[in-house]
Amino acid sequence: MSNSNDIDKSAKNEEKTHEKENNLENKLDSSNDIKKDKVSETVSQEDNEDVNIEREEQEDLTKIKDQLLRALAENENLRKRTEKDIEQIKKYGHIFFVRDLMSSVDNLTRAVEAAPVEKEKLEEPIKNLIVGVEIVLKEINLFLEKNHITKINPLGERFDYNYHQAMYEAPSDKFEPGTVLEVIQPGYLLYDRLVRPAMVGIAKKDNLKDEKQASDKNV
Repeated sequence: MSNSNDIDKSAKNEEKTHEKENNLENKLDSSNDIKKDKVSETVSQEDNEDVNIEREEQEDLTKIKDQLLRALAENENLRKRTEKDIEQIKKYGHIFFVRDLMSSVDNLTRAVEAAPVEKEKLEEPIKNLIVGVEIVLKEINLFLEKNHITKINPLGERFDYNYHQAMYEAPSDKFEPGTVLEVIQPGYLLYDRLVRPAMVGIAKKDNLKDEKQASDKNV
């Protein structure tokens, strides 16, 4: 009887031991599952953070690239504008000097034109002076031509308000209406830019002559 009880107790103890072991295993498995879930969640969060960081870095790179391209474009435009400005300065930078020089050239030209045609009859010093002035004027004109300064002398040409300044109008039998019949003062161009317009007189229609002809026909 005693042995039977001992066996039952032993069997119960073994069952309890198995239950404890099973419970412990279940707890361990549950703990492992929780740990795995936490590890998986942590890994997922880290992956998301990595993706976000990578996206932000890509956006930053795109912004930097765009800023760099804009800066390069602005620098290229600035370089082109600077080259154009330098070219314009080289080409037209002395236009004010040329404009101030023209009055002296005009006076020198008038002096030569006012000299007698037959210089041989003049006294030697005066003749030499006139010849010297003519040489100086010729050299100045060559200098102007060499530096792309062109004279505007539009006698007989159609009036062009871009290059001519009308001083008066007069009827003319020789010139068509709207044609330059006299150049009072020549103009000048520096390359294609106007330094000074030519002052001119313009031919106009002779209304008195037309009225007289019409009157003669009626008679």
